[in-house]
Amino acid sequence: QVQLQESGGGSVQAGGSLRLSCVASGNSLGSLSMAWFRQVPGKGREFVAAIGWPGYTARYADPVKGRFSISRDVPQDMLFLQMDNLKLEGAATYYCTATRRSSWCWGKPSEYDYWGQGTQVTVSS
Repeated sequence: QVQLQESGGGSVQAGGSLRLSCVASGNSLGSLSMAWFRQVPGKGREFVAAIGWPGYTARYADPVKGRFSISRDVPQDMLFLQMDNLKLEGAATYYCTATRRSSWCWGKPSEYDYWGQGTQVTVSS
C-alpha cells in the first residue's frame, strides 16, 4: 500500500512560479514511476508530467513544456513539480500519482495505481 500527500499549492499571479511537492509513504516504495495530473471542475484529469524510476527519464505534456520541470528525491520518497511562468489555464487541482509498472502510457490516468488528495493552484491576472 502506498499513500501520497501533495503540498505547495497556493495562489500566484500569472507569470509567477510555484513548486509542488509530494511525499510517498507505505510499503514497497521502490520502483515506482510517478506523475502529476491536473483537473478543473467538469473536466477529466489532464496529464502534466511523468518521471520514471529512479528518475533518469521524464516526459511533459505539450502545454507545459519549457515551463514546468518534474524531479524526484528517491532517498526521501519525494516528488516535485517546479512550475514557472504560470498561466491562467494552469489553475487547477494538481494530483500526485504513482504506478509500479516499468512501462506504461504516460498520459493515461487508468495506468496509475495510487493517487494523492490533490493540492489547489490558483492563478490570477
